[in-house]
Amino acid sequence: MNVLVTAGPTREPIDPVRFLSNRSSGKMGYELAAAFQHAGHTVLLVSGPTTLDVPDGVDFLPVETATEMQEAVSHHIGRMRIAVFAAAVADYTPAAKAAEKLKKSSDTLTLELVKTPDILGSARMAMGFTGTLVGFAAETEKLSAHARDKLVRKGCDLIVANDVSKPGIGFDSNFNEVTLVYPDHDAPMPRASKHDLAHQLVQAILELHHTLRQS
Repeated sequence: MNVLVTAGPTREPIDPVRFLSNRSSGKMGYELAAAFQHAGHTVLLVSGPTTLDVPDGVDFLPVETATEMQEAVSHHIGRMRIAVFAAAVADYTPAAKAAEKLKKSSDTLTLELVKTPDILGSARMAMGFTGTLVGFAAETEKLSAHARDKLVRKGCDLIVANDVSKPGIGFDSNFNEVTLVYPDHDAPMPRASKHDLAHQLVQAILELHHTLRQS
């Protein structure tokens, strides 16, 4: 079956040499794409800038900004049965990009920021996606409560939540520890390598997909 995975950060340009971004390495999303492909599915990986190798057998679509990622997802999601949004999309982007490099001419610099497109939140209504929708939530407090709120607001079937304040997991790490937040219960998953965790997550997502299709 066709599976869409988003991964990595986005870069929101300030001027030709500077941008706003975040600490996402893209490792979890790339491992998920590889695990879905290993399970026999056709995978499209839409990724922001990373230093990672594209998994073998995975279709790859590189993007840079949140707007570019939204356009790519909107174009391809209609043929997908499962969509997993693991990318760490920037929440805000500069209202205007300077045409030339900004010079350090004063002690302070004020940037006007505007919200980026809500890609996950637009999947159901705006994009008309009817398949199994999985989002990620990187939190520093009230993990389950914030993740369940996100699940409801964005029409997800599952949120994969992790506490990025814990040392040794999440950003910049090869390990992660997550909680699967379903509409009616939570299922914590113990710390594991992102490679091993990806295969566990794919199994859980496929089981959820088959359950939803039968209901």
